[in-house]
Amino acid sequence: MKTVTITTLMEKKLKRQPITWLTAYDYPTAQMEEKAGIDIILVGDSIGMTIFGYESTLPVTMDLMISHTAAVRKGAPNVFLIGDMPYMSYQVSIEEAIRNAGRYMAECGCDAIKLEGGQEVLDVVRAIVKATIPVVGHLGLTPQSIAMLGGFKAQGRDALTALRLIEDAQALEEAGICLLLLEAVPPEVAKIITERARIPVIGIGAGPHVDGQCLIVHDLLGMFEAFTPKFVKRYANIGEQIVKALRDFRDDVEKGGFPGPEHCYGMPKEELEALQGLLK
Repeated sequence: MKTVTITTLMEKKLKRQPITWLTAYDYPTAQMEEKAGIDIILVGDSIGMTIFGYESTLPVTMDLMISHTAAVRKGAPNVFLIGDMPYMSYQVSIEEAIRNAGRYMAECGCDAIKLEGGQEVLDVVRAIVKATIPVVGHLGLTPQSIAMLGGFKAQGRDALTALRLIEDAQALEEAGICLLLLEAVPPEVAKIITERARIPVIGIGAGPHVDGQCLIVHDLLGMFEAFTPKFVKRYANIGEQIVKALRDFRDDVEKGGFPGPEHCYGMPKEELEALQGLLK
């Protein structure tokens, strides 16, 4: 796979070639996504729910994210890799935000970092960009703000909040972001933002009028059962296949079918006879 850069993604936008974006949290999944030709991998703070079973993304820490992001980079050296800035990794101070963003670049080899928010994070975005770290914006349903949003709800469905999203998108671009992710936003609003933007705009539940599509890989593969957002399309049911394989293993062991002779390391007859002699 040819290395994907921000230039690659900009060219795709200009040529109206759809961009593909998935999450990954480990080495083997990253390997498979690169083999499949996925353009962008996000090591998202959604790891808290999909991998660690938290009820939200809020307990996720930088140290947790760094180890998983480094593993993903090893598995997918040529994709455009984004490290997600977890809750309270960029809200406390600009200095701390730069330091944490820098960890992704130095320790994981990321191509960019992602943070949530609009007008309220402009100073942080400018500072991180000034520190020569590419920034990806995230508007709409921003999981780190679920307490203020009143839960996992679509955003921009009325004129005033839609206008706020459009204004936030423009402000983030002016602040220097290189990509924008729109989550759970009406297609009409996403279309306006995409047409006005000079940078690629990717949607996750934002309709067909954006420059590319994003999904959480566990949703796509049917491996996350807690809830399924409306915007998810399930392309496989790997979860059920895994459970079946595990049950088959259990049954095989209980019935004495595993292991068979073909799974064992044989001992030469003469060595067995020698061992028996030594035991006597």
